[in-house]
Amino acid sequence: MKTEMKKVYLDNMATTPVLPEVRYAMVAILDRIVCNPSCLHEWGDVPRDAMEMARGQVADLIGGNPEEIIFTGSGTESNNMALKGLAMAQQKKGKHIVVSAIEHFSVLNSAKTLEKWDLNIPRVPVDKMVLLTRKMSGKQSVRIRFWYPSCMLMGKSARFTY
Repeated sequence: MKTEMKKVYLDNMATTPVLPEVRYAMVAILDRIVCNPSCLHEWGDVPRDAMEMARGQVADLIGGNPEEIIFTGSGTESNNMALKGLAMAQQKKGKHIVVSAIEHFSVLNSAKTLEKWDLNIPRVPVDKMVLLTRKMSGKQSVRIRFWYPSCMLMGKSARFTY
């Protein structure tokens, strides 16, 4: 008799199964949406209202303001927007962004682009326990005020940025 092993999904950094209550809320609104929320005509009213309601709910959930909530199509788009947007907005404070050496490719690729824009982007190595280490690779000595450290959290479905 062959026993079947139960599969367990562990790559929650890439995508996460949708909770039943989230699926229910999504289907309810998707059945009513036939247009882009950015449309200027009345067909955009329903999806625009739904987006604004969701923006308010997310803001309430995290103690933020609805104007601070930006929805994107993917983590890659979010990383790209956050890293490049912050770099451009904070240029007067410095041209340094520190990222871990184990960042997602979307962060590392955005960092490469920012280096072409004349920013200094050191990659902080990690040790065997996946903890950030102080020593930079090579002879690079960095003394800066960190205004955007970004680090992948291994084994968790989360990221943190400052």
